[in-house]
Amino acid sequence: KIKEEMDKQRARFVDGAVKNGVSKPQADLIFDLLAKFANYGFNKSHAAAYAIVSYQTAYMKAHYPVEFLAASMTYDMSNSEKLNDFRQDAGRLGIAVIPPSVQTSYRHFETGENRIYYALAAIKGVGESAVDHITEVRGDRPFKSIEDFCLRIDPKQINRRVMESLISAGAFDCFGIDRAELVGGLDRIIGYAQRAQEEKVSGQSDFFGSSASAGPEKLILPPFNPWTPSEKLMREYQVLGFYLSAHPLDSYANILAKMRVQTFAEFSVSVKGGASFGKLAGTVTSRQERKTRTGNKMGIVAFSDSSGQFEAVLFSEGLAQYRDLLEPGKSLLITVQAEERPEGIGLRIQTAQSLEEKSVQMQKALRVYVRDSGPLKTVARHLNAKGDGLVSFVVIKDDGKREIEVELTEKYRISPEIAAALRAAPGVLDVELV
Repeated sequence: KIKEEMDKQRARFVDGAVKNGVSKPQADLIFDLLAKFANYGFNKSHAAAYAIVSYQTAYMKAHYPVEFLAASMTYDMSNSEKLNDFRQDAGRLGIAVIPPSVQTSYRHFETGENRIYYALAAIKGVGESAVDHITEVRGDRPFKSIEDFCLRIDPKQINRRVMESLISAGAFDCFGIDRAELVGGLDRIIGYAQRAQEEKVSGQSDFFGSSASAGPEKLILPPFNPWTPSEKLMREYQVLGFYLSAHPLDSYANILAKMRVQTFAEFSVSVKGGASFGKLAGTVTSRQERKTRTGNKMGIVAFSDSSGQFEAVLFSEGLAQYRDLLEPGKSLLITVQAEERPEGIGLRIQTAQSLEEKSVQMQKALRVYVRDSGPLKTVARHLNAKGDGLVSFVVIKDDGKREIEVELTEKYRISPEIAAALRAAPGVLDVELV
């Protein structure tokens, strides 16, 4: 595979063959055959074995796709890039990948009716012993609440790091409590579990409830600041290695369509067809800085979009200009110069812009649909910056037969990110960007 080395070996082989009575043309022909095989070749028995394995795996995937993908995901549980590939493959085949949950997940990826249950042991920071403990105390009785979970587990086996990883992955979403609220109340949750464990050891039975019918003492969590959708997804990415429940770019789908921004997969096809420049959108997942041979700095930035992950580079001037934008979790609009290489598509960033800022320039108005005044305080927390966007509340009355629209006198900063946060607020029926 190294041309210079092969040229040396050719001369050595041909000279030796000629000395042993083989003609030079014949020696060259033999070496050409060997060189072609050395590039990538199998002997017949090896090729036959590979063919059989290929047939067997293709048969399994065609006839038992759910089981095949679940087994493949379990085998590559520590490889988040492959897990994402399998998850996307499942989506193409119409197989649902159920997010991790302390109610339904096990150590490995398990199967259901046309679905795969995400493995708890595939969450970073959650070891197999912790997972085995959760599934053991759960048994065939699902946890009724976060309090019930705390009463059953041993906090020595389910420590703070495990709890935070489980929360960030969405494994406690089944209890209907906001992830930010759970993380903010971790000290109380762990303290609750520790007191329950002490009660078991001491033999007390009524510390958390005066009777069996009364149930356990209610766990009161402290006030919390909600995470933005991008922060929630970034935490999920950090423990899963990819975006599972949603992608940060989902909120910007309409804007990206208007600007005719391609996914990386679509752009790759264009590059193979001869394109050398393009416009992409991506969420930064990591950034590295290295020194070039000349001593200048260059950046290697990893991005994620709906079609997968890709890397792009930029050199000293661009790195200095855009460094503040290139932080993990930020979604950007980038223009790139592309080059097709043997190892894949090489990208160099020409310009970068915050997708959030671009969307703020494009959005003119926002409508929030509610039934009553309940969500107003939550909405106010997100509409805390002045801007150029009109905001109105549409109050639904008489079971949807009547609508009252009230436009606010002030103008606010509005964007898909803010709209997504408002949609998640309790009591908000819908949010519309115009």
